[in-house]
Amino acid sequence: MIERIVIVDGVDPACFYGVNNSNMQLIKNLFPKLRISARGSVIRVIGEDKETAEFEARIKELADYAERYNSLPEDVIIDIVKGAAPKELKKDNVIIYGINGKPIQGRTPNQQNLVETFANNDLTFALGPAGTGKTYIAIALAVRALKNREARKIILSRPAVEAGEKLGFLPGDMKDKIDPYLQPLYDALEDMIPAMKLKEYMETKVIQIAPLAFMRGRTLNDAIIVLDEAQNTTTHQIKMFLTRLGMNAKMIITGDVTQIDLPRATQSGLVQALRVLDGVPGIGKVEFGKKDIIRHHLVQRIVEAYEHFDAETAAAREAEKAEKEADATED
Repeated sequence: MIERIVIVDGVDPACFYGVNNSNMQLIKNLFPKLRISARGSVIRVIGEDKETAEFEARIKELADYAERYNSLPEDVIIDIVKGAAPKELKKDNVIIYGINGKPIQGRTPNQQNLVETFANNDLTFALGPAGTGKTYIAIALAVRALKNREARKIILSRPAVEAGEKLGFLPGDMKDKIDPYLQPLYDALEDMIPAMKLKEYMETKVIQIAPLAFMRGRTLNDAIIVLDEAQNTTTHQIKMFLTRLGMNAKMIITGDVTQIDLPRATQSGLVQALRVLDGVPGIGKVEFGKKDIIRHHLVQRIVEAYEHFDAETAAAREAEKAEKEADATED
């Protein structure tokens, strides 16, 4: 009789062990000759050498499956323990599998285009109206790179600019003050990474979420960097951010130039950057449209209504301007 210790630290315990340890109980039933105990990421097994070696191999296969798909169904456990390959989940356009095995994929041609553009460029701009999935797909690509060990960390940032409101001083420490601005990034991560694993990544700074002001002076190597709401950066801020790109790193810049919340006299850094960097090799651009909106069906209609209103307002201004110029000429 020997004892083996198997470490399963790459997977979320709640996913691997199941509700009320149901998965672990099934595994014990499938290995009746072994004495098995588990605590956290450590599994101890006592038995004959051949059987414990077989157990270790199967546990590692189960852990790999759980880490990849964020789920571990009973039929998969049975198949793997019995030496049969589990059925491959449908892979069409899937970027990663989120919480409870939910597939996260490019659902529109432009979302899929963003996946391909990111693969072929070190800097990618994703532009378009609200609800098109720009930020969500960008973060999914960053999480996939982390899981595939293509990057050692994820850096997520956005400018702390209020959307037309003056909230004044916020209570609490620095984290409390900036978290409300960064909440959309947390929401996306919570969809893709189990809670305990996400907490671990945040504590060890494998995933870092920070306001744009904290980027100055850093060189971001071996990382996937995402800048959200880039239309609210100033020209100096976006230049500073773009020059943080280090070795073996990739960057995605998302923004909507129709939703600029900067003071009226301040030029958007995103608008300037798109003009300055047009045609530079290694930089890709994906433009989303109304057809890419995947929120509530009313969102697309709202965007269309505002575009129509803005076009009418602009036409009215031009007509008024032309009328004034004509009056001035007559005088």
